[in-house]
Amino acid sequence: MGNQWNSFPMEITYEVFGWIAFFSWSISFYPQVILNFRRKSVVGLNFDFVVLNLTKHSTYLIYNATLYFSSAVQKQYREKYGGNEMIPVAANDVAFSIHAVLLTAFTLFQIFIYERGNQKVSKISLAIVAVAWSAAAVCVFIALPNHSWLWLISVFNTIQVSMTVVKYIPQAFMNFYRKSTEGFSIGNILLDFLGGVTNYGQMAVQSIDQGSWVNFYGNIGKTLLSLVSIFFDLLFIVQHYVLYRGKKPIYLPSKSDETSKESLLQTSDQSPDHLA
Repeated sequence: MGNQWNSFPMEITYEVFGWIAFFSWSISFYPQVILNFRRKSVVGLNFDFVVLNLTKHSTYLIYNATLYFSSAVQKQYREKYGGNEMIPVAANDVAFSIHAVLLTAFTLFQIFIYERGNQKVSKISLAIVAVAWSAAAVCVFIALPNHSWLWLISVFNTIQVSMTVVKYIPQAFMNFYRKSTEGFSIGNILLDFLGGVTNYGQMAVQSIDQGSWVNFYGNIGKTLLSLVSIFFDLLFIVQHYVLYRGKKPIYLPSKSDETSKESLLQTSDQSPDHLA
């Protein structure tokens, strides 16, 4: 079984990078949760981002936990990529996924209990989530006859990568339309960025030690996860510190705002000064 390190310092570096990524990504959920709690409001946090994120982390948990704990899936992985290849999922990956699902679910709970203004989950994101889970369910039945478990978890991995690609987009556009990042925690982004960089570093260290880059294309989900996260984190950092630094949000008038304005005008028309 190919699970031996050639260099002890490389193994230590791998573990250090892995746990830095774990703590960075895990702690990254808290600044937004704390911000929501302090403001008793979720205005400025895009709900689509949270809903898509929950599906992303749920499917990633299924992939990580299955590949880490299932000997049958590990056997299929080595049959496909080579008997000397290390399993590309570490304990910190599984621990992170469990924590991520719980914290994202809690953030969704905050959306239900705190002030949210006119914001709501879009039909597009609900449709994306419905399609993703429906596709996963169909693939389960396709995998059953031939016990194609490695293929099945790769489907879940593909879903999580797809969710990672699309989940940031609503928040990025929301910041752009509001010309502000108020209500969206930059602490979350800075920690997410650190996690992405160290996660990528962890994979590179393993590949250098093993003299093989199978680690990257054998776990393409983890590779793309890091690159996509880093790209969007840099975009949010630019939005927060450069484009919209210290700016209050610009709200577009909604129908309810127009109704309130009309009723206010009617009230002022019937004031004592007007009647006199």
